[in-house]
Amino acid sequence: MSERKAYPSDVSDAQWSLIEPILLAWKAAHPSSSGHSGSYEYREIMNAIFYQNRTGCQWAYLPHDLPPSSATYYYFQIWRKDGTDQAIHDILRAQVRAAAGRAEDPSLVSMDTQSNHAAVNVPAATTGKDANKKVPGRMRGLAVDVIGLIIAVVVVAACVHDNAIGKQLLDKVAQAGTVQTALVDQGFKSSVVDHGADLGIKVEIVKRSPDDVGFVPQAKRWVSEQVNGILMLHRRLVRDYEALPANAESRVYWAITANMSRRLTKESTPTWRGA
Repeated sequence: MSERKAYPSDVSDAQWSLIEPILLAWKAAHPSSSGHSGSYEYREIMNAIFYQNRTGCQWAYLPHDLPPSSATYYYFQIWRKDGTDQAIHDILRAQVRAAAGRAEDPSLVSMDTQSNHAAVNVPAATTGKDANKKVPGRMRGLAVDVIGLIIAVVVVAACVHDNAIGKQLLDKVAQAGTVQTALVDQGFKSSVVDHGADLGIKVEIVKRSPDDVGFVPQAKRWVSEQVNGILMLHRRLVRDYEALPANAESRVYWAITANMSRRLTKESTPTWRGA
């Protein structure tokens, strides 16, 4: 890594040792036709992506001592398009689960949705208004395991019903081949239950007790709420700034990748709340 003062979001040596082998394998599988090895270290590209995720800055506002926005955006896009961002995330997730004494892939997930306001640059064609929460923008759907790790993420217009999001999440969850049960709230209806049955996944609608007042955590289901809180520590995810929903999904994977790398190395990063 080039000599410069580190940012709090930079990957440490220990964290980089987890990610570097994956990107070196990617590089070996994608040799340059011109033989050019690239002007920027992958570690610094990662630092730029993590910096933007944590601070929420625009591409043009990346600090001058990080790789330029053109290079960072190039790798952000190419790694998103070929699935490298999710591959890194999934490999680290398997390691975190193994460290917790669990199988690499879960048998149970909790699914939930969250509405997010969209920035002015987000195309109107990919946004809508959540009729229930009255939020204009996009909807983020998550499927998480019982220890708060993401199994699948879907980003769509906020006007899309939970049922449609639930079906998309189930399609992604089913790819793991190990999930047997999915817990959802009452916003998901019988069509999601039926879709899950078609995929071999039992969808259980966890009903809220009529005696509950305010927010009352539900066993196992509350973890998805916790993950939404973790994502809010990354300012780029507080509002949807991405022109493409797929980019917004990639942002989630990078955020949790940063979180899991710290979990595995038992390190921490100061939050902007305490800055």
